[in-house]
Amino acid sequence: MVLQINLDDKEKLNLIGKALASDVRIDILRLLSDKSFNVNEIADKLDIPASSAAMHVRALEEAGLIKCDLVPAVRGSMKLCKKAVNGIEIVTESAIGADSVEIINMPIGAYVDYSVHPTCGLAGDKGPIGQEDEPGSFYHQDRGNARLLWFGGTGYIEYRFPNYSFKETDAKRVEISMEICSEDHEFNLNYPSDITLWLNGKNAGVWTCPSDFGGRRGMWNPGWWPDKNTQYGILKTWSIREDGCYLDGEKVSDLTLRDFKITEENFLSVKIGVAENAVHKGGMNLFGEGFGDYAQGIRMAIYKKQKETEE
Repeated sequence: MVLQINLDDKEKLNLIGKALASDVRIDILRLLSDKSFNVNEIADKLDIPASSAAMHVRALEEAGLIKCDLVPAVRGSMKLCKKAVNGIEIVTESAIGADSVEIINMPIGAYVDYSVHPTCGLAGDKGPIGQEDEPGSFYHQDRGNARLLWFGGTGYIEYRFPNYSFKETDAKRVEISMEICSEDHEFNLNYPSDITLWLNGKNAGVWTCPSDFGGRRGMWNPGWWPDKNTQYGILKTWSIREDGCYLDGEKVSDLTLRDFKITEENFLSVKIGVAENAVHKGGMNLFGEGFGDYAQGIRMAIYKKQKETEE
């Protein structure tokens, strides 16, 4: 998982800065890079008092750089520490110029339409949902609990986001992010797929994913999920702006926010999938909270500027 923050998140930036402004805390991060340790073990390995180790661990945990779980011990419980991120990305953009930012987090099980082909399936925290490789299972009564979904070849999943707030505001930018990758039987590091995002039926950009990623476990995957299966994806961000569409900051289309006619319906339609005319028809995995490397579903950020009222 890569921790992504922007310049507006001053509290998070300060916590990370504080956490990294210590040689001991950097040593703890190095220690946890490939193994988990409890607080007493950290103290022993770094030759510092256990109370000091606990203080440093707390600072790293508050910054989101490590994750600590209470596990049973011989006497009571102990705090087991492990790394929570593989890197930190500071996005040098802010919402300055917009009066507000509205964030909508959509669970991946909240889709309204789909077209999928085997291999395909749904998975939740406790286990599979419905029958694997059966497209009809995407209408299973428990589909709302899905934390991972996948399909092979071509197809799409559609979500609808509310857009009533656009009646009072002018949108300056809409960003949609999600963790995705290709889909082969089990994982395949050489398996490209052309994954498209459509907003209100218009193409907002295509990303060619190189792989169905695996070989290591996803940071958030539940214990029951097999090692041989897809493990994680890459967090991709589509940004629809007043001067065009961008994918991870690189312009991919001249279609502007106005071209997507975001106020004509009572919702924003977001489709993610692989087009019939794609060159690489490698399917798609879509990760939600509880799977992969990022603790999110589909995240929409709407950067808005208040409309001027007539006097």
